[in-house]
Amino acid sequence: MTGKDANTAMNYQRHEHKPDRPGARRARSRRRAVGLAGMTSLALTTSLGVGGAPAIGAVERAVTAADDRLGRPIRASTDNKDHEGKGGKDKGKGTPVRCGADALIAAITLANARGGAVLDLAEDCTYTLMGDIDDGAGLPAITTPITLNGGKHTTITRAAAADEFRILTVDAGGDLTLNHLTITGGQTTNAGTDGAGVFVDAGGTLTSSHSAITRNIAGGSGGGIANNGTTHIHASNVRHNTAASAAGGVASSGVLEISKSSIHANAAMDGGGVTSSGTVRIGHSRISSNRARGSGGGLFVMSGTGFVADSSVTANIAGDVVGGIIASVGVQMTIRSSVIAENVAEAGIVGGLGVDEDASVVVMDSIVKNNNGSGNGGGVYNIAELVLRNTKVFGNQSGDQGGGIYNEASATLTLFGAKVAKNIAVTDGGGIFNEVGGTVELNTATGTVVAKNRPNNCVNVTGCPD
Repeated sequence: MTGKDANTAMNYQRHEHKPDRPGARRARSRRRAVGLAGMTSLALTTSLGVGGAPAIGAVERAVTAADDRLGRPIRASTDNKDHEGKGGKDKGKGTPVRCGADALIAAITLANARGGAVLDLAEDCTYTLMGDIDDGAGLPAITTPITLNGGKHTTITRAAAADEFRILTVDAGGDLTLNHLTITGGQTTNAGTDGAGVFVDAGGTLTSSHSAITRNIAGGSGGGIANNGTTHIHASNVRHNTAASAAGGVASSGVLEISKSSIHANAAMDGGGVTSSGTVRIGHSRISSNRARGSGGGLFVMSGTGFVADSSVTANIAGDVVGGIIASVGVQMTIRSSVIAENVAEAGIVGGLGVDEDASVVVMDSIVKNNNGSGNGGGVYNIAELVLRNTKVFGNQSGDQGGGIYNEASATLTLFGAKVAKNIAVTDGGGIFNEVGGTVELNTATGTVVAKNRPNNCVNVTGCPD
């Protein structure tokens, strides 16, 4: 049985996010069912044509080109403890805003009119918004540089009995900074309405620092944050958000940077934690316990580029395919000094890492362990080009073939100093299952080891021990 067999058939939903003004935004998503039976690819997305796998040199150049200086390496934790958002720089002295939604609305309105402001919100205060006042949001759209400084127990929320609206919109030219704040209760359950917590329009910028974006519900994509501009998430929590479409936590079509943060326990149809169709950079962060009813439990890089360093992607669940990370069609991606662990694909292929058509992925100094796929590929499923450098793949399990790694006929897998051990496949290829026509280069002279896998180490891999 190969990766083209009917037991790995799936349906996949792709979502695209294009900038619109709030109120006129509709979901730019489309669904296209793709059956794997009789096909030659994982078919995670279908918007681009199928091309041949790029040369290994192209992947190596992508690594060299990546700006990977995100700080000193740390050991990525696999627990689910959120970053608590303590510390941070001195917030500075701004204009006090008394506790009350009307006061906050007035302060933001005046700040926009005057070209920006730093606003110090009251501690131990919940600013409860009662209605949609600005094109789908409970607060005036941010159109200038505005900083909202919170403090101990400062929260902005939508009143439980109020009609549905998001909390904040950042329009083109707006630059919003959230310090020590909780944004919660936003709800945009009309189909196709994105960003229940914060919507960042094209040309807008959001910085969340030592803050929490939690328990927001979007009818479209981006339960916590929908970003069409530039978003920086630093020392913050994005947790327990929900989207009917893609990205329970953060949906981005622009530039997204996540550092020292936690993306935890979010849920969506596809891409439970984060989706990106632009540029995403993640450092010293955790993506954990997110759930996708369809594909991509943790991180779904739909297009563009991705970079993950010193981070963990753990305990995420996909109802269909790829519990941990998807690098989709044409994506250029680097994963460095990170852990992909204990992710699950409940009814489909690949628990940990999925590399789609025409994608180039390099994984360096990392660990792929204890992932589980009900179909082929417990740890990794590759149909394009994948390089593993000084990376361990162990303790993974597949319900069919390729307990550690499944490599399709169109794919190239190259290992340097890698270890593939103690993985289990129910039928064949406990360590590596390579379809006829696929290329696997072990490079054993560099220290690559394939050992102690069950029921065997490899299928169709030259130089692999029995």
